[in-house]
Amino acid sequence: MARHPVVGYPPNDSGGRRVRIDAIISGTAYSDRDLVEFLRRAGAQEPEALADSPLIEWRGGHPHDYDAHG
Repeated sequence: MARHPVVGYPPNDSGGRRVRIDAIISGTAYSDRDLVEFLRRAGAQEPEALADSPLIEWRGGHPHDYDAHG
């Protein structure tokens, strides 16, 4: 199984996804803008491009979907 340094956990009831970067929980993203900011703070080069990268494992729901209710 491939290792993903970034994980977006399933959307929660508050309309966000917990985000883990390199085994550290970065916070809850409520949009791709939040995800990009977490990546930037983690030192990612070109975080906007990384937001669409296969290095992100999206668990539950569709990629870039932050609403648990659909």
